[in-house]
Amino acid sequence: MKNTMQSPEHGSSESPLTLTSLTEALRDQEDRLLPCVHCGFCLPACPTYVRLGDENDSPRGRLHLMKAVVEGRMSPKSKAFQTHIDRCLGCRACEPVCPSGVEYGLLLESAREVASKAGGMSFLSRALMGIMARQPWTNWFMGWARIFRWTRLPKLIARIIPKLQVLHPFRFGLAMLAATSETHLKSFTPKSSKNEKEKNDIIQVQPKGRVALLEGCVQSGLFSRVNRATERLLQVNGYEVVTVTEQGCCGALHAHGGATDSARKLAIANLKAFDSDHFDYIATNSAGCGLALKEYGHLLEHDSKHSKTAYAFSGKVRDISELLTMSNGPKVGGSIPMKVTYDAACHLCHGQGLLTEPKDLLKAIPNLEIIDLPGEEECCGGAGIYGITHGDLGVSIGEDKVNAIKNTGVDLVATANPGCIMQIGAGLILAGSTITAQHPIELLDESYRRAGYYAE
Repeated sequence: MKNTMQSPEHGSSESPLTLTSLTEALRDQEDRLLPCVHCGFCLPACPTYVRLGDENDSPRGRLHLMKAVVEGRMSPKSKAFQTHIDRCLGCRACEPVCPSGVEYGLLLESAREVASKAGGMSFLSRALMGIMARQPWTNWFMGWARIFRWTRLPKLIARIIPKLQVLHPFRFGLAMLAATSETHLKSFTPKSSKNEKEKNDIIQVQPKGRVALLEGCVQSGLFSRVNRATERLLQVNGYEVVTVTEQGCCGALHAHGGATDSARKLAIANLKAFDSDHFDYIATNSAGCGLALKEYGHLLEHDSKHSKTAYAFSGKVRDISELLTMSNGPKVGGSIPMKVTYDAACHLCHGQGLLTEPKDLLKAIPNLEIIDLPGEEECCGGAGIYGITHGDLGVSIGEDKVNAIKNTGVDLVATANPGCIMQIGAGLILAGSTITAQHPIELLDESYRRAGYYAE
């Protein structure tokens, strides 16, 4: 174990003016750096530190590097800062165990912005963020991805490509696309006059609230079935769902990757599309997107024109599991006799503090046997495109998760984030497993079909 933190680099050739402009994002967050007392509670919670044993790859080590950059003792272009900030998964597992309440996730985003402006973003990351920042490009990219997925070639090709480091991005990327395929659950809608009457009664009563649904970019492009299932579940449980047509990418990928300026532009566009005065709630079914929306207030805190609106907007954002477990919880559905385990998406359990709520959705399904997953709160190694760009560490973390899932002997693993579904699903495909990864919403939706809640 390397327990010494990287020494700050002195004698930078950068001019003070240049360093100030590069480090501005972190300097604005200097007060958030101060609470860290370097107690070490975060160390065993950090996936990268546990595997690498290097203090620089721990939360407190990275905070040490951030502080050195803010104080001008280290250049943001230095190898130490660029390497160790880039290696962080951004899983936020350190936040719940921190006795000082350090807002590590927000600090990481600022550090990533600094690292990016200093030239630290990979070509693949820049290309992907560029596509996601422009709706026509996103639609074009997702359209071709769906066509390629339909051929079923991604799964076949991914399994025959040699397991070589140089081929990892291509091999794993294909497996991730294959993992987004349609559910394998056999759906049927039996007639039931009782449940049909119950469904009509729900429509006639006063709705619990007016809800706007975030469609998302990856979610709408590759998991549109989850969006439609979300709408159905909200309606059956008494909510009025409103369509927002001009919405776009939430900016989560950009904010987490250091392209903060792009994230702000996307956030402002969504603030204009979602007039929050017309909704009681803004629903999300993606852990990463939901956390991004809940942090719009922070993202735009220095924007005098949009700051107040952003905080009001964020206050209305709810994950689908939050909405469905309010008051008496979700309606009980029809029987699905299978074994399932639940993986806690990082930005849902650590970022949003939601662990029991998604499980409560699964408990509303009769005869569904829920098997506990050891290490369910540990990151799966997805973290956006981390599983592709960090072939060694991402694969190691992902394989640990896949092995834990396989050892449960389940038929399916449920997780509430598209990136996690793709990361875990890809790992299962490459491991030759028959276990599939799906959203908990898909299971509850199928359960409602079997209960006869939906019209034929």
